[in-house]
Amino acid sequence: MKKTVAALAVEHFKKFGVQHAFGIPGKAVVPLLLEMEKQEMSFVLTRHESGAGFAAGGYALQKGTLGVAVGTSGPGGTNMLTAAGQAKAFHLPVLFITGHPSMKETGKALGQDSTAFGTDLVKMFEPVTLFSARVERGDLFPMYFRHALEKAWTGRRGPVHLSIPSDVLREEIESFDLDLPDSLSMVSSNIEEVVSLLEQAQSPLLFIGKGAHLSKAYEEIKWLSMRFNIPIITTPGGKGAVCSDHPGYLGPFGLGGTEEASQYLKKGVDLLIVIGTKLTDMTLAGFTPDMYPKQIIQFDCDPTFVGKSIPVPTLAVIGDAKENLRALLYKASEENKLNTSSRSYSISNHKEEMIAEDDQWLSAAQVMKILRKTLPASTIVFGDDGSHTFYAIKYFDILQEGTFFFDDVFGTMGHGIGYAIGAKLANPERPIVCLTGDGCTLMHGTEISTAVCHQIPVVFVVINNGRLDMVDKGMRYNVGRAVGTVYETPVDVHLFAQSLGAASFQCAKEQEIEQAVSFALQHSGPTVIEVLVNPDEIPPTMNRG
Repeated sequence: MKKTVAALAVEHFKKFGVQHAFGIPGKAVVPLLLEMEKQEMSFVLTRHESGAGFAAGGYALQKGTLGVAVGTSGPGGTNMLTAAGQAKAFHLPVLFITGHPSMKETGKALGQDSTAFGTDLVKMFEPVTLFSARVERGDLFPMYFRHALEKAWTGRRGPVHLSIPSDVLREEIESFDLDLPDSLSMVSSNIEEVVSLLEQAQSPLLFIGKGAHLSKAYEEIKWLSMRFNIPIITTPGGKGAVCSDHPGYLGPFGLGGTEEASQYLKKGVDLLIVIGTKLTDMTLAGFTPDMYPKQIIQFDCDPTFVGKSIPVPTLAVIGDAKENLRALLYKASEENKLNTSSRSYSISNHKEEMIAEDDQWLSAAQVMKILRKTLPASTIVFGDDGSHTFYAIKYFDILQEGTFFFDDVFGTMGHGIGYAIGAKLANPERPIVCLTGDGCTLMHGTEISTAVCHQIPVVFVVINNGRLDMVDKGMRYNVGRAVGTVYETPVDVHLFAQSLGAASFQCAKEQEIEQAVSFALQHSGPTVIEVLVNPDEIPPTMNRG
């Protein structure tokens, strides 16, 4: 039986459990949107195509399936490039679909031409996706679609892009049936050597990154740490992979890191077991040569950066972290190895850090403590990119694994707003909080309107200090002055949110925050909680050169 390309695409989305797609309409993608309506698949109208891509990323992360973002030809596609780059950094399987006016008319003068004759979206998406192609005939769609799914879903997951012209979307082709590909659970051939290195180590340390979230290796990491008496530090992106009260958790390292994590490294570590991090400059901020271990074991799904950040011998363990850790633990148990009784270090919980108080202003550090006290343990927090999240990395305790997400690689300001919206649609039973700042809100805060119009009860906590705080303080610290970092007229986030139709609060005291959070957790729509904080507070990001 023949069906249109658009109809077959939507049928497959629904089969994969994709109930929502995100985007902005345009003539070139109308056949796809009409088919979504026909098959009762929800199309979420965002306020910008980048917001659609961010929401699709959050949806994929929480739903455990494909995220779908739709943009029209020309600028509709270029507006999604940043969101694709963010999804690639997060290893999220998002399908970006863009249109093109007409394949049959290609070569003539066309408005919003997305081919080599105009703005070639296929080429533009190549650096920010794992696969980018134009479907130039209907009969090519099944194979291109299959390639896209395989690239997005297996091995090193990530975003893909298909440009499908309007006339191709309307073409009728023979029906076909695809499943999401099986994940490749390959186990590294180096597991035996890992066991040997762990057995010999006198002072090992686990360094956990964002990849632990993507593989959901929470239990395996906890087991490895507890059974073999290995303490843990986390990267900024690894925040939330380990509970704050886990015995041996020393806290985060890098930007937002704790003094105890740094001091432990300075004592001397002979084996650093790195799980799910590229070891970027954000992760290694403050990592000095006297902290270098003698040996690194690096678990990563992507070999590109393994062994390239710290100049010491590195053993690569390539593949899914959860599968490789399971294999490691099985091998160690099978051989009854890893006698740790001779190790000379002790494990204790990290210490409570003092927070300076100010009579006039709340500090951002205090706000994180207040939020932790008022939010349920099951709350999932999406940290946006800025100093506000690094305060959370240092001061916001994790009570359940998998409840805090932050990207410390690509770092798009404002992406957390869209991610939280998509995540809430994917996981409506859990409280979802976006922790963002005034700078991020000025970039992508109009997506709050998306949450309003679709009645998506996300809690947006906006830390407002009237500046691009992380850059402002960093410039002042490193060059003695800051240029272009302060908003001469700060945004009134409370009024801005009201103008978009959201419930909103402006808070300057602890009790006001508590009352606002209490309201937000019961409200059926989005709530924006603006918190005015000390503009002179020094964020925990000064150890980045």
